[in-house]
Amino acid sequence: MPIIITMPALSPTMTEGTLAKWIMQEGDQVRSGDMLAEIETDKATMEVESIDEGILARILVPEGTEGVLVNTPIAVLLEEGEDASAIDAALAGAAVPTPAAPAAPATVPAAAPPGAAPAPDGGGGRILASPLAKRMAAQSGLDLARISGSGPRGRIVKSDIEAAIAGGAAAAAPAAAATAAATAAPAAVPAAPGDDFVLEKLSSMRKIIARRMTESKQQAPHFYLTVDCEIDDLLALRKKLNDKADGAYKLSVNDLVIKAAAVALMKVPDANVGYSEEGLRRYKNADISVAVASKKGLITPIIRNANGKGLEAISTEMRELAQKANDGKLVPEDYQGGSFSISNLGMFGIKQFDAVINMPQGCILAVGAGEQRPVVKDGALAIATVMSVTVSVDHRAVDGAVGAQFLAAFKGLIQDPMTMLL
Repeated sequence: MPIIITMPALSPTMTEGTLAKWIMQEGDQVRSGDMLAEIETDKATMEVESIDEGILARILVPEGTEGVLVNTPIAVLLEEGEDASAIDAALAGAAVPTPAAPAAPATVPAAAPPGAAPAPDGGGGRILASPLAKRMAAQSGLDLARISGSGPRGRIVKSDIEAAIAGGAAAAAPAAAATAAATAAPAAVPAAPGDDFVLEKLSSMRKIIARRMTESKQQAPHFYLTVDCEIDDLLALRKKLNDKADGAYKLSVNDLVIKAAAVALMKVPDANVGYSEEGLRRYKNADISVAVASKKGLITPIIRNANGKGLEAISTEMRELAQKANDGKLVPEDYQGGSFSISNLGMFGIKQFDAVINMPQGCILAVGAGEQRPVVKDGALAIATVMSVTVSVDHRAVDGAVGAQFLAAFKGLIQDPMTMLL
């Protein structure tokens, strides 16, 4: 019996994804463990492996298709001895959701490019076309019924729309506009306001960032506490440890900040919590989510049990996670969960900022740049390297006094860094 491959749920929160690339092609022999395709989720691009064996007989969803719902059929495998005649019968019994596409606005049918044949009817008057092709056709005013498809079962895909546009199948003007054009001399039309930009399509990651940040600011009552930390002793310790490492590792200020935050959370466990309608989540360990600005957007890989790890382990793990984030190779266990977040913009020269809470966590620490500032010591003016940090707190889970206690513990560890190593 043919094996129907469906869009997998690559994380507990995933409802749809983008089929970024087919690694296997129709006709290829597939073995268990072979990589079939690359799926773009809201966090990363992940390779999906086959758990079955057979011939990849039909690809149902072309690469580049967005908004493919979880459990939608994407391909069909045939086992040994089976032929293609069994595929349609197997698909007919697969009652699963299909990718949604926005409805196309009503247009006058466009002229078809030379040699084009009518698009195949998927049954019940439905034209077989990918969601991306439907959107492109709607934006260009093309009539899908007059475009031939080159995809599986004659499905219209992106390349067919591009070919139609290149072949002269321009959008037809509404009938009223056509009548007016026939009776009036053409006139120059001024550019509409806003025509001086290019609209970039939102990635899955950018969509989820927008949704989660909006939810956080709407639902979590943020309040902010800021302290200045003198970091000359911390910089001296960092230099000493890096000199002793002899190239085996290279600690950053952020590595020390992660360790200090983790130890401070163990000292003030009431800050290591998250809010939910069922109750407060009291985390047993300091699993620190660290904001990384990857090429595709902001993501927060996690240093788990940071309170129990040494600086070398934290530094090595952070460097590996940052590289995986930039390569789009993070797996769900790299970024799901976490008890506390850190966002560091000091490397950009930002002095101080307020970060948005990464729900359901209760706190996020915003770290600014270390800079030389005048300070008063023993009644005399002096110069010190000072770093401003701000903790954003969800007031549903963490009270002001608890936030202040956490910052006091963090500041003490940063200004006397040897104590975080005890």
